[in-house]
Amino acid sequence: MDSTIEEMDGQELEEAIELLCCSKAEELRLVGYEHVTSKDVWNCISHKYEKHGVPQLHQLVNDILSLKATSFMNYMTLSAYRGSSF
Repeated sequence: MDSTIEEMDGQELEEAIELLCCSKAEELRLVGYEHVTSKDVWNCISHKYEKHGVPQLHQLVNDILSLKATSFMNYMTLSAYRGSSF
């Protein structure tokens, strides 16, 4: 990927974020959470952006890559109690 962030269009940016979420989902599967998908990871991360909007790209990337399994499971548990669809 030779292009810089400024040169990325919306589709390329979405694909890059999807790859990050896939990577984090794979990491969570490696530690025992077998059914985690990239969509689950994105829903967990984006949940905290509902009130204030999506942050700058560097913060978004950091939030995805630094997501801990315990934080993810807390989100999934609370979503299940609320009856939210993942």
